[in-house]
Amino acid sequence: MTSKKFNKEDYQHLGQQVIEAELDEIAALKTRINQNFASACDLLLHCKGRIIVTGMGKSGHIGGKIAATLASTGSPAFFVHPGEASHGDLGMITPNDIVLALSNSGNTAEIATIIPILKRFGIPLISMTGNANSTLAKAADINLDVSISKEACPHDLAPTSSTTVALVMGDALAVTLLQAKGFTADDFALSHPGGSLGKRLLLHVADIMHTAERIPKVPRNATVSQTLLEMSEKGLGMTAITDADNTLLGIYTDGDLRRSLDKNINVNQTSVGEVMTANCHTTTADTLVASVLKTMEDAGINAILVIDNENKLIGAFNMHDVLRAGIV
Repeated sequence: MTSKKFNKEDYQHLGQQVIEAELDEIAALKTRINQNFASACDLLLHCKGRIIVTGMGKSGHIGGKIAATLASTGSPAFFVHPGEASHGDLGMITPNDIVLALSNSGNTAEIATIIPILKRFGIPLISMTGNANSTLAKAADINLDVSISKEACPHDLAPTSSTTVALVMGDALAVTLLQAKGFTADDFALSHPGGSLGKRLLLHVADIMHTAERIPKVPRNATVSQTLLEMSEKGLGMTAITDADNTLLGIYTDGDLRRSLDKNINVNQTSVGEVMTANCHTTTADTLVASVLKTMEDAGINAILVIDNENKLIGAFNMHDVLRAGIV
């Protein structure tokens, strides 16, 4: 092996060639989302057990990812190594399961070994191969065509385009099943409770909002100077304006203060009701924080008030509370 001398432009060009080659193969895959794909989705949708994904080598790595994606999107699945399957792990597979087998050649020996056992027990077999005339494709109840014209590898040897195409086909299956099952964001959250993703999906406004005495609020007739004292004490960069029965009337923010000062108002005499923002953004306690965060970003605001279904003020939080919660 002799190294070639490349400059930065050479590296960039070669990298772009790989991406272009794989994009071409993915584009060709679209025409193979056909009746076989529809039949595979229908079979998997009505699976009474689990989806067992298997594959050897690079196909096995892709199979592991497909199994994980299926499992996290509402289709119970796990990966079984075909080499281990013939040494006892076939016991994991039940008659209610469906096997999804990946092999680019379709003639992987380890998979061919377990096909007769699957047939004996009447376990449905879906294959994902690059060779429709292979042992696996012919033995399968449904074959999904993931063939390619050429690997992105210049020697047409290293699994590159073929693994990418198989992965995309697996994603197509998983996401189609997700929608057919009516799998919601809340369902997704239950299988992703950990890390920042779990927080984004599970954390509601009620979990981070300031309540009771920690809510900054003043009556409409409070002066701007009194309002500023409330803002400073509560530290959220804004104050809610409410009437006697706690109905929300408006908000006064740091931005409103700057606009007030531009008008040269007397902060000791002007009531906050005269300079507040009446039609302010609000949210509810049961809303996902991630959803409110998008509203705040789109509106360019750093804090938001929380109301109930009668427009009563029940909470408040700002961007610092979101950051402390680990949402972003």
